Amino acid sequence: MKKPKWVVEKEQAKKASAAETVWLFGLHAVRDALRNPAREKLRLIVTKNASDKLADDIAVSGMEAEVVDPRKFSAPLDPQSVHQGAALEVKALDWGALEECCMAADGRPPRVVLLDRVTDPHNVGAILRSAEVFGARAVIAPARNSAPETGALAKTASGALERQPYLRIRNLADAMTTLQGMGYLVLGLDGEADETLEDATRDMLDRPIALVLGAEGPGLRHKTKETCDKLVRIDFSGGFGSLNVSNAAAVALYAVRG
Repeated sequence: MKKPKWVVEKEQAKKASAAETVWLFGLHAVRDALRNPAREKLRLIVTKNASDKLADDIAVSGMEAEVVDPRKFSAPLDPQSVHQGAALEVKALDWGALEECCMAADGRPPRVVLLDRVTDPHNVGAILRSAEVFGARAVIAPARNSAPETGALAKTASGALERQPYLRIRNLADAMTTLQGMGYLVLGLDGEADETLEDATRDMLDRPIALVLGAEGPGLRHKTKETCDKLVRIDFSGGFGSLNVSNAAAVALYAVRG
């Protein structure tokens, strides 16, 4: 029996994803990846100087580094990349199922961040860093129209990519509905909302909370807004009320810390 077209396409996409690799660069990002046993590591290119700085981490990883001349750094990176003499080819991390990642742990009510069309890797990297600092369970984004795992994202995340689950799922609204079924209060951040985040969560901090943030400019899509339990805004002082998405995520995570 012939497989339906959508099944074939899904299998092809899965195979293509499995074959994809990512080049991480910069001492911090490479060091954390080398020490992460869950990270599948393929090839390490370093200068002598970087090799000396990463000696303990390379030993822990069990990898054999390719030491190259700084003037002939052969890793396939963007020429503008600040690689500090270290580049590591890896497979993307597999964090498992959304339900598993977003379950409560350590006795604290869980927090999750969802991103709607946030495509800038520097913003996503900064959000991952804030999510890790404030103890979020995961950062979730759609597989399409979101920032993929890249060296630039990893460098901005400053090690958080190896610790903070970054789940790229098929459908954001479906993920929000799944979280609601797990008891999450799903709050969409919208600068035009009537209610503030502080007021909406005043007696709710013992509940699991998911924060949904949209891209700067377009904000949340209509379907995303409809799926939220509430739309809320960050309460600004004065007439200048505007934050970029990564700063808004950090402020919101701080506001709902359990």
